[in-house]
Amino acid sequence: MRQIEAAYNGSWVCQSQNYFKTKGIFYGGNPLGHPKAVILVQLSSAAFFTVILRILFNPLGESGFFSQMIVGILLGPSIWGAQNALRNAIFPLRSVYVSQTFSYIGCMFFLFLVGVRTDLSIIKKSGKKAVVIGFLTFILPLCLNLIMAALIIKNRGKVHDDMAPSLEKSIYYIAACQALNSFYVVVCLLTDLKLLNSELGRLATSSSLVSGMCSWVTAILIFTINTNAITGSNKQDSLLYMYLSMGSLIIFVVYILRPITLWMVKQMTEEKSVKEDHIFGVCLMVLSCGFFGEAIGQHMMLGPMMLGVAVPDGPPLGSALVAKLESYVSAILLPSYFVLSGSIVNVSTIRWKTVCVVESLALSAFTGKLLATMLPAIYFKMPLGDALCLGLIMTAQGITDVLMIQHAFSLKLISVEAYTVMSISMVLITGITTPIIKVLYNPSKRYVSHKVRRTIQHTRTNAELRMMACIYTEDQTPSIINLLELSNPTSRNPICFYVVHLLELTGRSAPLLVTHHPGKTQYAHYSEHIVNAFRLYEQQNRGILVVNLFTAVSPYATMHDEICSLAIDKRVAMVIIPFHRQWAAHGAMDDQLPGRQVRSANCNILHNAPCSVGILVDRGTGTISSSSLCNIGVIFVQGPDDREALAYALRMGDHPNVRLTLVRIIDTNKKGTNSTTCQSNHLDDEIINEFRIAMVGKKYHTYREEGVSDSVGTVGVIRSVENSFDLILVGRRHDKDSPLFLGLTEWNEFPELGFVGDMLASSDSNCHVSVLIVQQQTFANELRGRDKFLSKDSSVILDMPRNTGKVWPMIS
Repeated sequence: MRQIEAAYNGSWVCQSQNYFKTKGIFYGGNPLGHPKAVILVQLSSAAFFTVILRILFNPLGESGFFSQMIVGILLGPSIWGAQNALRNAIFPLRSVYVSQTFSYIGCMFFLFLVGVRTDLSIIKKSGKKAVVIGFLTFILPLCLNLIMAALIIKNRGKVHDDMAPSLEKSIYYIAACQALNSFYVVVCLLTDLKLLNSELGRLATSSSLVSGMCSWVTAILIFTINTNAITGSNKQDSLLYMYLSMGSLIIFVVYILRPITLWMVKQMTEEKSVKEDHIFGVCLMVLSCGFFGEAIGQHMMLGPMMLGVAVPDGPPLGSALVAKLESYVSAILLPSYFVLSGSIVNVSTIRWKTVCVVESLALSAFTGKLLATMLPAIYFKMPLGDALCLGLIMTAQGITDVLMIQHAFSLKLISVEAYTVMSISMVLITGITTPIIKVLYNPSKRYVSHKVRRTIQHTRTNAELRMMACIYTEDQTPSIINLLELSNPTSRNPICFYVVHLLELTGRSAPLLVTHHPGKTQYAHYSEHIVNAFRLYEQQNRGILVVNLFTAVSPYATMHDEICSLAIDKRVAMVIIPFHRQWAAHGAMDDQLPGRQVRSANCNILHNAPCSVGILVDRGTGTISSSSLCNIGVIFVQGPDDREALAYALRMGDHPNVRLTLVRIIDTNKKGTNSTTCQSNHLDDEIINEFRIAMVGKKYHTYREEGVSDSVGTVGVIRSVENSFDLILVGRRHDKDSPLFLGLTEWNEFPELGFVGDMLASSDSNCHVSVLIVQQQTFANELRGRDKFLSKDSSVILDMPRNTGKVWPMIS
């Protein structure tokens, strides 16, 4: 018996049936002669080399697509040759069917997840700018490329007199494929560059969705017409049946499968869990849609893509599907698809004239996309540098472009030679433009202020104070409310308080900022307890407090952009962020947060915030009650952060149930007589005098000075007072060259808290009270001197969990 296989290039290869059996290496068998072993080696090698190249290219800012395409080409015949023994052993011709099956299933599920993440409502929310840029990015490069292709055909006798007939036949298809766009390609690039939450990233996301939808409709029409032409049947009847079949596929997805997924969502909402039966059912839907698409003559990817768009994005179903499938699909199955794509690339088939024609169309499409983005962006008053970066982002190419040209190749619309040149062109354009975007665009530059002071110290007396609090879990709600009560909102000094519930982005491509108005249902289930608690507190303090509630759905890596942008828009003076560790009143720790991600997000907020920042280490203390006083202590050394902490404490000190104590640590060495130090000391003395004036007539407020000469004395003073209060306020950054802090850097467990904050919050500390570490807004003219202060993490710390219970502070 002989096994007959059809290879990808259309050749017929006969293989004996004993290739499907192996005795094992101990009996002289060849494991690579067995199809299961071969496919495992292929999947492993593709995934392994993709990870290695991503690690190597990540410092350069290259996208994941660049690494995947490079691996596909490196493992293809262009490098190894068609007759290489090692490559033929790992990628034998007989394994093409099995490899294709796994790679296409991986691609099918990947594009399904693309659809799940896609939120079509973005189109409705897109402003005029995004719609104009998106439409022009679709129409201008397409028209420009078609005109360029017509000119090449018209002048082929003068310039390309020996143009191959296959190239002349496919030149319009090449032009169209080069000019189209994809939404998810842009989102993947923004994610890799950590620009998803930036102002530029939001505009690119909205614009690419508009251009991507137009591109997909155009591609479907082109491939449908050409599929009909290949069949050779009655043209009008076949086209009619194909369009009717496509309509039936849409009806099947929208009116049968989507209601089923909505029913699943209702079931999950009630039970607060995702059943395996639901995941299994959705996977069957994906496979059935792929089969339906193939049965009606469309690409197998079309059905799963439509189903993905129909499935409700975000939690609970969308997030669960992404969490269950994404890692395996993206890391294991998808790299094999790029290896399959790279196996078609054959550099030996390239001729110089073909390179000139295809690259001229690629350059035309690139120029068209760049101009179509930059011109309207500049018209809408966008800076030239930002417009250039936006244009480069909109020229991005990725997996959907590879899928498109591969489908065109399978329909014989383009040749192997054109496919090879187009694939290499994608790699070159992506590899060049991505690092340029990373170098040119820095979203944090808009957060640095040159003149506007957004601090508590510089907020006018008797003016509204605007503050913002970030909450990662609802357990942090009581401590934030307690701190808000301590902030002392009054009719003369009202507070406008913004609360942002931060959720990790899962099951969506674009980040989301939800404003919680009455009747708002989106993400209400996840923020319900937080919203209710703050609404109740607002009602109890009507007239002196206004609370605005948001839910921000974003990746942890770019979560700070969401906070910083909102802080600028709302003109807040301070952002309060919870420490990534949370202790209960009896000293045990509740370690429920994803510590590393939260800690990274907090550090990003510290380094980029356009206002002052406070890190709240909650140990269940610092609660105001009508029967007892709340003891608040301020440890003051020197510098702007300490002044900001004292300014905040002065506001708290006006509360009738607060006892305020200021402990000032003075350097007895009397060193540092330069002008900068003198000016800083003068500002320190001014705010100390302000505190002394505020003490007049308030018997509960006290002031004390402690003279020290070295870091040992500093530690001794801090240890002596650390448990004397309910809440301690300290500054974050201090002069690392000062003898008062000399040598303390080496002992920092949490460098982001500064010298004093780390002493009070580290795991070996005996402090059992809540601590607020304050950083004053950093201005543009202060950036040169930042190296003197502890402003960045200098070490990697392992979070050591403690098995404890959680005791919430009481809310009065």
